[in-house]
Amino acid sequence: MKNKIIRMLFFILTFSFVTMEAQNVASTPDYIRTLTFQWKGERLADGRPKVSDAILARLKNVAMEEAWGFLRSKGYNNQYEGDWQIIHPDDPMTGRVVTAQYMPLRADFKNVVQRQAAVEKRDTIGKDNSWPIQILQPGDVYVADGYDKLINMAIIGSNLGNAIYNNSKNGVIFYGGIRDLDGLRKIKGFNGWFRGQDPSSSSERMLTSINAPIRIGRAIVLPGDVVLANEFGTIFIPPYLVNELVLSSEVVALRDQFGFQRLREKKYTPGQIDIKWTDAMKKDFRNWVDAYPDNKLPMTRKELNDYLNAHK
Repeated sequence: MKNKIIRMLFFILTFSFVTMEAQNVASTPDYIRTLTFQWKGERLADGRPKVSDAILARLKNVAMEEAWGFLRSKGYNNQYEGDWQIIHPDDPMTGRVVTAQYMPLRADFKNVVQRQAAVEKRDTIGKDNSWPIQILQPGDVYVADGYDKLINMAIIGSNLGNAIYNNSKNGVIFYGGIRDLDGLRKIKGFNGWFRGQDPSSSSERMLTSINAPIRIGRAIVLPGDVVLANEFGTIFIPPYLVNELVLSSEVVALRDQFGFQRLREKKYTPGQIDIKWTDAMKKDFRNWVDAYPDNKLPMTRKELNDYLNAHK
């Protein structure tokens, strides 16, 4: 009995020691794989899904309403945020999300984060807002929650903006403030969605996590999500759904093109186009699609035929 009690106490003490170990600043690849378990394709070294560059390029042409409606049809009702200032509103951006969480400065907690960052071999001499930038890869988008604070909060200025574009060839989405907007505008290819700008620096904030789940306004964002950002807002897409979303939206765009043409020709009335199509209209659309030039389709002919056959 005594030996059993000793073994039990040893187990409790060991378990307590393990649970008291410091939490990582950056999520481990295993944790990211757990968060994105429905993705079945290739992954990056940090565990995030590697959605193809081709799909990211096609996603730029998807209408925000189409992406929003598709995700809601799948039960994802909290993926959109639309209240932004935008550096270049006419330039849409897509990419694989790297997340960062910023919080109001608290000295004791910051010391814990700094010690753990040193264990993870991060640059503890410079400011912590450089840590997410150092892990960015081409095709990534740096997405940060800055708790909607502007004064003494700026997550980046033009120096870090250049570093971000250098690493990712992309831009940022910050639920918080930036500084040196004029300098950021001059970085060719760089874009940003942000809540406001202020000349003050970042003296009252601290980074607490990288590649963990965060909230961006009314949207929840996971590392490895795919983002579509344009002048109408930002939407964060679970990676396992992005291929289907893109193809579905492209087919909707073709249906719209067909409908507009038939309305101009006065073959159908607006009421006929807006309601559920008859079998004759579906056949007309299929014949129209079959005659559509392959080199002008946004998808491959096989992708289109497979989709139409599955959604008769």
